[in-house]
Amino acid sequence: MAARFENRVLVLGAGSVSQCVLPLLIEHLVDAKQITIVDMRDNKPRMADAIAKGATYIQDQLTQENMDQFLSKYLSAGDFLLDLAWNIDANAIIGWAHDHGVIYLNTSIEEWDPYAAGATRNPTERTLYWRHMKLRKLTDTWGGKGPTAIVEHGANPGLVSHLTKKALVDIASKALKEGKAAKDVEDALVSENFAALSQKLNVKVIHIAERDTQISDKPKLVNEFVNTWSVEGFYEEGIAPAELGWGTHEKTLPQNAYEHPSGPKNQICIAQPGAKTWVRSWVPNMETTGMVIRHGEAFTISDHLTVWDNQKAIYRPTVHYAYCPTDAAVASMHELEMRQWNLTENQRIMNEEIIDGDDRLGVLLMGHAYKSWWTGSLLNIHDSRKLIPKQSATTVQVASAVYAAVAWAMANPNAGYRVPDQLPWQEVLAYAEKYWGGYHSEAANWDPLMHRNDLFKGWNNRKYDEADPWQFSNFLV
Repeated sequence: MAARFENRVLVLGAGSVSQCVLPLLIEHLVDAKQITIVDMRDNKPRMADAIAKGATYIQDQLTQENMDQFLSKYLSAGDFLLDLAWNIDANAIIGWAHDHGVIYLNTSIEEWDPYAAGATRNPTERTLYWRHMKLRKLTDTWGGKGPTAIVEHGANPGLVSHLTKKALVDIASKALKEGKAAKDVEDALVSENFAALSQKLNVKVIHIAERDTQISDKPKLVNEFVNTWSVEGFYEEGIAPAELGWGTHEKTLPQNAYEHPSGPKNQICIAQPGAKTWVRSWVPNMETTGMVIRHGEAFTISDHLTVWDNQKAIYRPTVHYAYCPTDAAVASMHELEMRQWNLTENQRIMNEEIIDGDDRLGVLLMGHAYKSWWTGSLLNIHDSRKLIPKQSATTVQVASAVYAAVAWAMANPNAGYRVPDQLPWQEVLAYAEKYWGGYHSEAANWDPLMHRNDLFKGWNNRKYDEADPWQFSNFLV
């Protein structure tokens, strides 16, 4: 149980995640009277329960011009800024929080205008890698000191970084018990050297593998974008370049791939929308095809699992998202493409109309002694509503992961700048476990060439690397 936080809390944004996380904050961490919620829209009805308990709701908009004046109204040293809004520049707001002694947490690294320059902008400059490099340039000057500032800590990015460590521990523990691992695996396990552990286990590829099967009794309309979380967020990610951590075992760059000229160079991007880049993947107990949507965990996990030797990366797994959203969201994204990527104003986040389904969200580690291993949540809509009334499986997973990181940050207010991979994984997982329906962790006898049915094999010039199933080219649809 986390200690109660005594200072003020400002929540930016009143969307689906904000609506779901507030009951958790009020139950576990703060009195509602300490909370101020600000959104540019009148979303008071969404926040009725929190407001009834004493939270304050203000309709206002933070802009590039009014940031200091705006934030200074609600926050001072020791207070907490929970940033669940979009299109607020991460460097600007995190820099402000650092300079004013305010604890900070967000779920994504944003820019003021992510669509600036459009198609004329170099694909590498449209990536999260680019944003991380800008943020590092700022935070490196802090020397690890100052108020805690955690970036990209929802479900994914966020909790999946800790699930990756759990999966590595589970694989190693089973392999050692069954005599399938050497002493160096035990050494890396005991010391929690996760990069070495991943290397010694021979992990080649990590998918953040998600299949959302939630369905509603309200069909998607023509010219309507339907999703189980932020439509604007999915849109921005979906039209951005596909982005992935690039493993040292990979032999050939995909078509239209771009490498980064500076930094750790642990990622590549592909000059096509992530929403149009599909790969084969697996969740319990089904094969899927998922979108290689850009996500921050592809950067941080691949970065933290890199083994260096004299400034050369000698080991790194390929890491990326493989996202299969709801049928309604898949249809919405297809319709978006037909609209030449112009987002409709008719948008809906599925929630109370959901009648069945689950959100299978976890990490799929591949290449080791057990072939594949999936660790994550199998939360369904019926259980999610028992945990937090009126909420979907998706929002419960995200909001509880936000709560877990907030709880850690409140208990550790002077930890400086952190990405999820720099937090104590077991402690953070423990906060969220109940709300994820426990953590499912099991081996899976699967690789991307198994059961693959190429209807025109031999006629379409498609090349498969039968000798190494873990090549990215074998996953591409």
